[in-house]
Amino acid sequence: MTDPTDPTAPGLVLLHTSAAHVPVFDALRDRNHPGAVLRHLVVPELLERARAEGPQAVAPALLEALAGAGSGPVLVTCSTIGATAEALAPALGAPVLRVDRPMAAAAVRTGARIAVLATVESTLAPTVELLAEEAGGRPVELRTHLVDGAWERFAAGDGAGSLERVAAAADAVTGADVIVLAQVSMTGAADLVATRIPVLSSPAAGLAAGLAGGLRQVAAP
Repeated sequence: MTDPTDPTAPGLVLLHTSAAHVPVFDALRDRNHPGAVLRHLVVPELLERARAEGPQAVAPALLEALAGAGSGPVLVTCSTIGATAEALAPALGAPVLRVDRPMAAAAVRTGARIAVLATVESTLAPTVELLAEEAGGRPVELRTHLVDGAWERFAAGDGAGSLERVAAAADAVTGADVIVLAQVSMTGAADLVATRIPVLSSPAAGLAAGLAGGLRQVAAP
């Protein structure tokens, strides 16, 4: 059996800034990609510093963390530092994908009026920039919404309360073709909404794309 903690083992490295994301991606792997090896790296201080100083400030520490994780493709599950991480791919010599890129591509295919929901302000600008990039020059109308109190509940361990606030914010959106949940921690809110506007989250599509990027799946005996 392949040891997912072995930095020389084949597999997809997932960089998280919250340990709460680990079971989310393990469950997706078990359901949709049995046999795939995921190697989780959790570095909460990267988000803390990015929120205080900006995403570019964490580039040296991010490069050090990823270099120490071993060779192979990387999926970065923090939307705030995703663009910074992708830019490090040449230095790492390995593919780096931000988890929200496939979601952004799906959003701009769905419609031009996109509502972006986030629970931390530092995520809004990187997500808007990503959506504009994926639009490829096509006109899009991007509106951002910071969900009041949701991050504080998540940070305090009240995941259910955080998701309820996100779902309520999504249900309050009008005049949009699609709603984007900008952070992995918001994903469960998609199951709670009553709105008929499509609500997109990033983990499932991001993991599928990360595993499809030339990654060899290794099945346990």
